[in-house]
Amino acid sequence: MSQGKRIVLASRPHGEPTPANFRLEDYTPPTPGAGEVLLRTIWLSLDPYMRGRMADGPSYAAPVPVGGVMEGGTVSEVIASNNPGFAKGDIVLSRAGWQTHVLSDGKGLAKIDPKIAPISTAVGVLGMPGMTAYTGLLEIGKPQAGETVVVAAASGAVGSAVGQIAKIKGARAIGIAGGKDKCAYVKNELGFDECLDHRDPNLAAKLKEACPKGIDVYFENVGGAVFDAVFPLLNAFARIPVCGLIAHYNDTEAHAPKWAGAMMRNILTKRLTFRGFIVSDFAAMHGDFLRDMSLWVREGKVKYKEFVTEGLDSAPEAFMGLLKGANFGKQLVRIGPDKA
Repeated sequence: MSQGKRIVLASRPHGEPTPANFRLEDYTPPTPGAGEVLLRTIWLSLDPYMRGRMADGPSYAAPVPVGGVMEGGTVSEVIASNNPGFAKGDIVLSRAGWQTHVLSDGKGLAKIDPKIAPISTAVGVLGMPGMTAYTGLLEIGKPQAGETVVVAAASGAVGSAVGQIAKIKGARAIGIAGGKDKCAYVKNELGFDECLDHRDPNLAAKLKEACPKGIDVYFENVGGAVFDAVFPLLNAFARIPVCGLIAHYNDTEAHAPKWAGAMMRNILTKRLTFRGFIVSDFAAMHGDFLRDMSLWVREGKVKYKEFVTEGLDSAPEAFMGLLKGANFGKQLVRIGPDKA
């Protein structure tokens, strides 16, 4: 068997992660024992939440320990099995993290049918990002026909699905993304009604023009200046699913904004609903999500874009770029071929 490789957390970042926070290690892939399978990673998903796992502050999940393998969802091939539930050659959704091989007792693994869609979609539009968009928008945002839905990071894995689902439900979809090319893709390819560049110094004025009837649902992925532009336009009874705050993930200290009092007053007087969520909150909806989203993908109602780097050693640089918006679509790392 070929030598294994893994990337571990070498140190905790202070502010933006740097290459020094990661370390590439070689290891010998283990041999499966009774009831175990050995997995070979094919696709590694990189997602913004991983920045939180690099810190040791209080959160909804335990941090990656210093010296531990970086956390991450993966698509893997079973290359050896002593578990009757899995055969050699099975393709599975797993959480192998940033490494080429891992042992599993089979718990938490889900078989992937390559005939349904490309297997990479199991960590993209038909996986955690797609389900995040589906559940957050439909369960918290609850868009109605004719309403205006605004989504930040609109060209990313989650945001792109949010806007397309909003259109399926009969709402107007306004995206906010970074750069001319991303905005053109969101509007012309994905079918959003409009997409604005968050780097535009006139973002607030242009967003107001794009939302003449205000904003009924704001799917929050970013925070920062984008939220500043959105907040004054929120209508009475607007719903704000808070999925991510990528503009703040590298903040080194927490503090309330100067306008926190005004924000609280508006939450009261406009009767706004803010709800943070983690996709696992809606685990019971997984069957509904797979049924609907796979149909929408097959029908062409939901399109997706993948941004792929090659090789495990590319993961740190790709992840650091992801936090700065360098990716265009779902960020993936191809670790190995589809079949050994």
